[in-house]
Amino acid sequence: MPYFAAVFARTAEGWVGTEPELAEAASVDDVADQMREAAVETYGESVVLLIEQDDDWFAVLRLDGEDDPRAFVSTVRGDGLGGLLHPLVGDAPDGAAGGDPGLLEDLGVSGAQLGDLGDRALPSDALPRIAELAGFGEEFDRLRD
Repeated sequence: MPYFAAVFARTAEGWVGTEPELAEAASVDDVADQMREAAVETYGESVVLLIEQDDDWFAVLRLDGEDDPRAFVSTVRGDGLGGLLHPLVGDAPDGAAGGDPGLLEDLGVSGAQLGDLGDRALPSDALPRIAELAGFGEEFDRLRD
């Protein structure tokens, strides 16, 4: 299952990105722990995780301080990496979008924009746009190349 994932932590100097190792995650708690590790390493408060799998679907997760993570998934999947995120998307059926489309509104990505990207854009096009709008486009490009 080829995927790309990047965690971005906000610091006083700006956003810092790193690639997590999600293949070893067995639950959404493991994913949140990896996000918290990125925040500790960069002294960040807000942490955003972008995931793309097989250019089929994407997910955006956000973690603020000690809060539970929130997520938006363009296409809910019940298996593999998508299955790990299932507890965060509510009652959305497989194949539909799910979660909280407004999780990045304070970073400049409206719920409508996120939903529209989920509906109309390929994940490989959506994630760079989300990163650009949220203010960490350069870090995303650095990790993606």
